[in-house]
Amino acid sequence: MLNKVLVLSATSGNGHVRAAQAIEKAFIEKGGAKEVLHVDALEYASPFMRNLYAKTYLQMVNQAPTVLGWIYDETDEPWKAERRRMAFDRINTFPLARFIDNYDPDLIVCTHFMPASIVSWLKAKGRITTPQAIVVTDFDLHAMWMCRNYEHYFTALDETREHLIQLGAEPHRVSVTGIAIDPVFAQHKDAKEMRAKHGLSQDKAVIMLSAGGFGVGRMQDILNGLENMETPTQVLAMCGKNDKLKKEVADFAAGHKGKSNVEFVPVGFTNEMDEYMAASDLLIGKPGGLTTSEALAKGLVMVIVNPIPGQEERNSDHLLEEGAAIRCNNLPALSYKVDRLLAEPKRLAAIKQNVARLARPQAASHIVDILIKEHDSNVIPLRTSKRSWS
Repeated sequence: MLNKVLVLSATSGNGHVRAAQAIEKAFIEKGGAKEVLHVDALEYASPFMRNLYAKTYLQMVNQAPTVLGWIYDETDEPWKAERRRMAFDRINTFPLARFIDNYDPDLIVCTHFMPASIVSWLKAKGRITTPQAIVVTDFDLHAMWMCRNYEHYFTALDETREHLIQLGAEPHRVSVTGIAIDPVFAQHKDAKEMRAKHGLSQDKAVIMLSAGGFGVGRMQDILNGLENMETPTQVLAMCGKNDKLKKEVADFAAGHKGKSNVEFVPVGFTNEMDEYMAASDLLIGKPGGLTTSEALAKGLVMVIVNPIPGQEERNSDHLLEEGAAIRCNNLPALSYKVDRLLAEPKRLAAIKQNVARLARPQAASHIVDILIKEHDSNVIPLRTSKRSWS
């Protein structure tokens, strides 16, 4: 049994944290370690770095997504400006390196590339020999996820694994498990029971509108795009921690009550997302890695709108290629596209079959099983920079 497991995330968006929580929960449920500690790496970073990864990122998602996409593409070259980036990370994360040294875990699992790079640097300098596992939280692989010193990568897709291998990763060090999500999403929950529990009508369609854990994106535009639906529908507007957005949705709902076939229901931050998904027929939103993986696990067809240029555009490409989602690029036509999908049960059923094929609800459990087995078998040798990528 492992003595201490350290799980490192970063609050750059909410998905990295949710993936880390899923890994932590799976370790605890399996009794795979005496102690499991999940730490937000940004708590041990400079105020400048915390602001850059957290506030600045969210501001760009809302106000300058095109710039965010440009940055994503410009930095997606293996080892580009590696020395400058590592110098920046080290200067701004001295407390994190010191914490890792002092905590002295038997295994480190990273769900964000920033702490993974710090761990890799500590290993290269010989300050630690702790095995590192890296859980990629999108369907595609960006160059920032690449580390020279690691023991295991976990990816969402076979294609992503092949991408890593073609870049020089050793095949036995890359496993396709899916993105780590809370094990609760693997539990079957009856749609009618969940609708009753959350006060939803049984005789209307239920559509979840997701804005992520922080409630970002063009929610108002999507609400306007849905108000002309012909299908009697309840729209669950998931506002996350954004209280201002929740009030705006509540005001919008009050102003439209009885004026259309759509009832708008604002929902704040909740720990029962799996239940709301179980109650829903469709999910409309941005294809973040965690939200998408949770929706797939619950058998939900996605209607993709407003993907963030960069990682969400690539997630969208994979879903569309696999026939597991549809996309609406013009929000004024959203009502038409959703009505049409709901009116074609055979088409909807075919997409759901593809959703079920892609779903990996046990991803966190699978990742933890592999890590426990490798530790118990003592088959995780240290990978050093002497055996670097090609």
